[in-house]
Amino acid sequence: MKKRSLLAGLVGVLLSASVQAAPLTLDQAVERALKQDPRVAESEKLVDAARALIDEALGHRGLMINANAFIGLTTAKHGDIFEPGTTTLRRDAYDVDGLSDWEFLQFQIIKPLFTFGKIENYARAAQGQADVRRGDVRLRRGQTVMEVKKAYYGYLTARDTRAMLEEVQQKVNDAEKLVQNWLDTGSGQATQADLYQLQAGRAQVEKFIAQARAVENTAAQGLRLLVGIPASEPLELAEAHITPVADRTLDGKALGELQLQALNSRPEAAQLEAGLRARRALVAARRAELYPDVYAGVVGVVSHAGRRDDLKNPFLYDPFHQYGATPILGLRWQWQGAVTDARVAGAQAELDALNLKSSFAQKGIPFEVAEAYNEYQAQQQAVKALEQGSAAARRWMVASYADFEAGVGDGEKVMRALQGYALNRADYLRALNDYNMAAARLDLVTGQYH
Repeated sequence: MKKRSLLAGLVGVLLSASVQAAPLTLDQAVERALKQDPRVAESEKLVDAARALIDEALGHRGLMINANAFIGLTTAKHGDIFEPGTTTLRRDAYDVDGLSDWEFLQFQIIKPLFTFGKIENYARAAQGQADVRRGDVRLRRGQTVMEVKKAYYGYLTARDTRAMLEEVQQKVNDAEKLVQNWLDTGSGQATQADLYQLQAGRAQVEKFIAQARAVENTAAQGLRLLVGIPASEPLELAEAHITPVADRTLDGKALGELQLQALNSRPEAAQLEAGLRARRALVAARRAELYPDVYAGVVGVVSHAGRRDDLKNPFLYDPFHQYGATPILGLRWQWQGAVTDARVAGAQAELDALNLKSSFAQKGIPFEVAEAYNEYQAQQQAVKALEQGSAAARRWMVASYADFEAGVGDGEKVMRALQGYALNRADYLRALNDYNMAAARLDLVTGQYH
């Protein structure tokens, strides 16, 4: 059994290691980021806090217990209310003839019966606030998804750009060696100016490589931070190169359908609706403050002083010797006209402001969708055009370099071809990144959140 347990443990470790070493896909990166992003967890905790406000509001329906208890000292007294042997009232209330203990308890047990809607409306307002906070969680998750995609695509783009520049650098180095050999042998196929031109071009390429490597490292560090991969572990992506995402228009949805989808699916729309419900409930609750609360309950008191005689007369109040309790039915009314009116007016103003914001959102969200949709289509067309341009520029580079090796071209033509290829390829890679991010933004603004 011990051998089997040891073998199972080793197999588990190996499987775990293999899972950790597997290349990271974009979907996996997004899921890991959503699970470990503390900002998402913070938004979820704020939802819990809002739910606690609902429980707090509804808790006012339950029993409320007020109690005051203490142990203290008072003066010791013996006898009744008259001077000994007379009918003269005693006047030694403040004379100290010794000390006595004093135990006191006063309590109220109150149960609200009717509050004219205060509890219900405050609970509805808290529920609306909780719904708004839930929308914040979706918004935060959407922002995290966009950050992951930006880092993921940015890393692939920078890596491919660096690889392309290193290819160009190798071509420049080979051409420089070839020119130097021609100059050393005096073959006459190149001039000293060709060598200088290639050397100047190589310096420019090395600068661009350094810049691409810096962008690549920054994107990699950002991706590590978002998905929780420590610097000690390798970062390996499932995609070898950046490629265009699937066409978002293949589902046949027109712009109008996407705008309607956004209005129905965006968390902001749900938040506005929840906020309006909360504000309406708050206005109703503030107005209910004008009315009293009807309640029932029990009130009682217990008081005892060990070294004071108990006055048995029912018409005399003795604060040191008393006990009793009674059921009650009452009205509790805390009313400040100006303060209550101001609170109602403030809540109504906030409701009116939110109504105006909702009206603007009905126009703003469709515009945002149209903007993202137009940007997506523009980037899609740019990718198609630059893909052809990049392929043509590569053929230009290869042909020019072949002519140069054959001795029928000069250094200027080779550098123009290399520069043309580098610029066209870099533009194409950047366009791929912009296109993928435009598709991600289109998903975001139409309400396709994770």
